[in-house]
Amino acid sequence: MMDIHKILKQLPHRYPFLLVDRVLELEKGVRIKALKNVTINEPFFMGHFPHRPVMPGVLMLEALAQAAALLSFDTLDAAPDENTVYYFAGIDGARFKRPVEPGDQLILEVQLDRMKAGIFKFKAQAKVGTELACEAELMCTMRKIA
Repeated sequence: MMDIHKILKQLPHRYPFLLVDRVLELEKGVRIKALKNVTINEPFFMGHFPHRPVMPGVLMLEALAQAAALLSFDTLDAAPDENTVYYFAGIDGARFKRPVEPGDQLILEVQLDRMKAGIFKFKAQAKVGTELACEAELMCTMRKIA
């Protein structure tokens, strides 16, 4: 549906902070399903944890937020520019259910719950296979910067 080249045109993030590798499904204004391949080469694994590499929970949430941003831009038929930044506005009910390790494929599933006054609210889940790794309600907003 959307390969890394299209993702790079939509998201301002770059290595090592770009956390979406591919969009598998996209339903305008409704939902997105995206993929993050988790490899031992991720820079955070050196320190988290040297004896047992585990993807940090905050980075799972960030990957979900990046998928949410892709859904938002598609919903608005907009692309971000140098004057626009997409920010977290809130995270509610974040729960971590299983560790995500090198070799896992993290499936990012985000549904648009509502969009009002420039604030987007999403229900988000990250899974490995059919197992839930992380879930949260995310609020994001776009802001113009000087």
